Order: sequence, then structure tokens, then C-alpha cells
Amino acid sequence: MKIPESHIIVIFGASGDLTKRKLIPAIYQLYINHLLPSNFAILGTSRTPLSDEEFCERIIEFLPSQKETDPSFLNRLFYQSIDYHENNDYIKLKERLAGLSQNLNIAPNYLFYLSTPPNLYDVIPEKLALANLHLQKDGFKRLIIEKPFGNTLESAKSLNISLLKNYEENQIYRIDHYLGKETVQNLMVTRFANGIFEPLWNRNFICRVEITSAESLGVEGRGGYYDQSGAMRDMIQNHLLQMVGLVAMEPPVVIEANAIRHEVMKVFQSLRPIKPEEMHKQIIRGQYTASTIKGVATPGYRDEPGVDPASHTETYVAMKFFIDNWRWAGVPFYIRTGKKLPTRVTEIVIEFKPAPHHLFDQNGQNQNNSNQLIIRIQPDEGLLIKFNMKEPGSGFKVNQVNMDFHYSELSGITLPAAYERLLLDCLLGDATLYSRGDTVEAAWSFIQPILDAWSNDTTIPIYGYPAGTWGPYESDELIEGDKTWRYPCKNLADDGLYCEL
Repeated sequence: MKIPESHIIVIFGASGDLTKRKLIPAIYQLYINHLLPSNFAILGTSRTPLSDEEFCERIIEFLPSQKETDPSFLNRLFYQSIDYHENNDYIKLKERLAGLSQNLNIAPNYLFYLSTPPNLYDVIPEKLALANLHLQKDGFKRLIIEKPFGNTLESAKSLNISLLKNYEENQIYRIDHYLGKETVQNLMVTRFANGIFEPLWNRNFICRVEITSAESLGVEGRGGYYDQSGAMRDMIQNHLLQMVGLVAMEPPVVIEANAIRHEVMKVFQSLRPIKPEEMHKQIIRGQYTASTIKGVATPGYRDEPGVDPASHTETYVAMKFFIDNWRWAGVPFYIRTGKKLPTRVTEIVIEFKPAPHHLFDQNGQNQNNSNQLIIRIQPDEGLLIKFNMKEPGSGFKVNQVNMDFHYSELSGITLPAAYERLLLDCLLGDATLYSRGDTVEAAWSFIQPILDAWSNDTTIPIYGYPAGTWGPYESDELIEGDKTWRYPCKNLADDGLYCEL
């Protein structure tokens, strides 16, 4: 695998939770797997006054035990306190980077990771530019920005305008950790490297597409933040729509960042807007209520700390929509996400049309269950195909059977964490798995009218659902005919009434 050039990673918000739980462990794994150059450094910055040694001490507890941690990695950790709004502090930052580059023989290649509150996403890049830390004449200068990329269409456009004043689009990396998951990337290989799938990947053979991202946890002490966000902003506008883009896109000319992102953009441009009068038929929103889960009393969303007791923030959303293009005309796409559901699972279900003639009906009962391809993103990562087979014995009794592949069956293979893959890609200058500015705005253009309708129309209901269940039963009414959502289990191949949750 290609190794990046020597570099310094500057983490803004280095004393925060994301840095400790995700970023530093991800960089450490890249280091011990020999995927980083021999010369690199990490410079943490935040308002908290710390020395280099104190910063190391805070980080160590999130790495393997002291005996296992490579001490040479700790020698690459440095720290500088900063006031994010103070111009002079960025001059000091520039001087510190120049000193590290010279002392450690590192080229002036800088990756700036904004692990900060969103209200600093336009402040920090502008201040860096005022200190000329955005210029690439002597080495690359790249920004990684965490979601949310705005909380409305207007704010997303404003953020993009602010960033593009000083940076080229190829310097900006809008990170979505879902796209770093191995199984999301494998979706493209499943589609485009297999002759048994790609010819069928269209309206002629597929009757519906379903994407589920369920969480068993609630807001977990983040009630104040979540009450200003909700499931639509937190999950659908970014994670789920990005997966829709990969499922529905046309084959790119080459496997290269711009080619892939062009095709995703075309999908977003083809999303059929949901009319105000159709919203109650195509969108169900819900909020979990108090319940008992495995014998433990669980509070409702409105009883969570930091949540408005009269809150109408949605913790569950199910949607039905269409993509108006040649490949997908008339095929319904169903997506849902929610908190306090029975299990943590993210998966994509491709349901194929049944055989045109029900040859094996017995007693007038159709036994031709639809074939399904299920791509499991997490957990129990893998791929499942459901198809029909004859039961042993006389006659032609048909039953559905499973054929499954699990990544865990590959001996000696470890699935890299999403942040490991995405950080390495950014250091290599590969933006394939990062969101582009225009696709972010296109996703917001589809979502914003829904949020506006919820704000302005008090007749649109928000349904309660007991914590630990699969959401409001009204969400089943979105799906046409006698079909329902697939109700997945923790284990990929298990479903139905009895499974491990």
C-alpha cells in the first residue's frame, strides 16, 4: 500500500472526546501497521493550557496498555494551546509548525483536523489563511471537517462560500465516517465487479431498495445537542443519503474521486422532491417513549436530561421517495433511522421482483418469496442472499434459504476502523470517500423542505413508539402491498420472530 509523504497532523479540539476515542487510536493503528511515513508528528491544539507531556498523559489511556504502546509514537505527540479567535495565536502556531518541521526533518505538509464545535468551521480556516497556512507552494495543506456541514441549506451554502474563499475544493475533506466502513466501499465492488448483479441493478429487476440504520442507544447525555438536531439532520441528510448515492449511481468511468462524486451528484439531482401534500404519506417521524427493556425501566426522550419536556424533535424517521432517472424510474426507496430501537444495525436491502409466473403455487398460495441481496454495514459485516429452494420430499414445496458471506470468516483479515481508512486517504490526497461541497448542498436541497414543513405545519404528527421497539407502526404503511420492513437481527443471517438482538 502507498505510504503518505512526511507530514504533521494538527488536531483542533485535541482535548475533546473525539480526539481521544477515535482520532489518536486511528493514527496509532496506522502507525503500528506501518502505513505512515518514518517522519510525521501530531500537534494537538485547544484552549486548554497543557504541556506536551501533559497532553501525552491524557492520550495514553486511550491507547493500548503502557507496556504495549510503542514509546516512539508518544515522542511524536506535541501540544499548543490556542485561542481560536486570536490572530496572533495562529502566527505562533505557524512558528511551532516550522520548528517541528525543521527539527524532525518533516516536509511542510499539514493536515488540519477540525474536531471542534461547528460554529468554528468557518473561523479556524479563515484564521489559518490569514497566517498563510493555506498556501501549498511548499507542501500540501488540507482541512478535514466533521459533520454537520451546516444545519440548514442556507448555512451549508454559507459554509461552502466561506471555505472556498481561501481554499480549493481539493483541499477540503468533509468527513462522513459511514463512508469509511469497509462494507460501504465493498458496495461498489459488489455492483460493478460482478456480472450476476450489475445487469439486474435497475427498475426492470428490482422492486424496491431499503436502507436501515438503527441504534439501540438513546441520546446518552447529549440531549441538549440532539434536541437541536434530530434524526433527519443527524443521520439522513448525510449518512443515509450518501449510501443512497452509492447504491443508485451509474458506473463511473474510472474509480477516481471526481468520477465517483460526479455520479453521486447526479443521483441527488434526480431525487424527486416530496410535495407538502404528500409528506404525511411518504414520511413518518417518531419519538421514543418510556418503556421497559430487558427488565430495565427506560425513560422517554422528553425525560432525558437537556431535552425540552414539550420537544417535537424526531428520534425516528422513515421515508419513501423516488429517483427520477432512466435506471430507477418507479422504484421506491425506503430509508429509516432511529434511536432506542431493538438492536444496532446498518444494512442495505435490494429486493428483486418475483418470477413472472407463480409456477409452484400450492393451494392457491404463492410460495415465491422475493429474492433479496442484503449488504450488512455493521455489525456482523457481510453479505446475504435470500433465494427460493425446494424442500426435500415429494411435491414442490418452496422455502426461502440463505447464502451468506461474513468478513469475520476471512482468516488473518482485520477490518480497519472507518477513521483509519479516511485519515489515510486524506493524507494520500484521495477524496473518493469524502463528501464534495455541491453534493452536500444537493442533499440539503432535498431535506430542507421537509424540515420547513415540520416547523410550519403543526398538523404533521410525531408518533410515539416505546423504547426498544422498531418505531411507530405507522411506518409499515409506507410500504406498498402486504410487505413490511425487514426486521434485522444482530447476526446477519438471522431474522424473523426469534433472533439475537
